[in-house]
Amino acid sequence: MPLIKLQTNIELDDITCQALLKQLSALTASLLNKPESYVMVAIEPSCSMLFAGKNDPLCYIELKSISLAEDKTTSLSAALCELVNNLTNINSERIYIEFTNSPRAMWGWNKATF
Repeated sequence: MPLIKLQTNIELDDITCQALLKQLSALTASLLNKPESYVMVAIEPSCSMLFAGKNDPLCYIELKSISLAEDKTTSLSAALCELVNNLTNINSERIYIEFTNSPRAMWGWNKATF
């Protein structure tokens, strides 16, 4: 049920991409207190992107989940920015994160909704 989608304008080698996939999955599950078996991660490297009028390395992250508490978004932002910075060297000042709290009835899985 949690979905984390990362888009960046930098090219990612396979090792970095796989590390990001695995670490974002584990971190998201841990921070949201959800089973990792429900976490989906998607990464889109080498996107045409511009931020603040510059195409310096940047990243856009979407984190969608059922029961995503607003009071957790600051700590989620810090943890996600740190992880992405550590693996890609993208400065956290060039990372935007969109948090979405999805109602159960609006999230489908296995021929039903949550």
